[in-house]
Amino acid sequence: MDTRVNIFQTQPEAYKAMFELEKYIASTSLTSTHKELIKIRASQINGCAFCINMHTTDARKQGETEQRIYLLNAWKETNLYTPEERVILEMTEEITLIQKKGLSDATYAKAKNLFDDDYIGHIMMMITIINAWNRIGIATELSVG
Repeated sequence: MDTRVNIFQTQPEAYKAMFELEKYIASTSLTSTHKELIKIRASQINGCAFCINMHTTDARKQGETEQRIYLLNAWKETNLYTPEERVILEMTEEITLIQKKGLSDATYAKAKNLFDDDYIGHIMMMITIINAWNRIGIATELSVG
């Protein structure tokens, strides 16, 4: 695939605003493991090869295991993820697949049992940001190689 419009060149102010959101998320208490799990899982759901490649590489650099990365799309069928990670992955799927209803009351209640409101907000913002990046990557046909 050829890359389409280079949105980062044609829309530099929008690109800058996206990176400000990234800087904000980097300043929160959201753990690097939680961030990368969100980024990888949302990118898998959205089919963004560029983002999957980038975030699995980043996760490995931060110590994530190959096994957990390989099994991420089947996380419900394994015990490799903590209860906190499982809720975060459930939130990621429900918010990413918003057309199916969005974040359910049941999942939100699970999150409230594990996290404070600030952390839940950070999770939601990370999911929102990666979904925006996925849409940019797919729409502009960013290539992996």
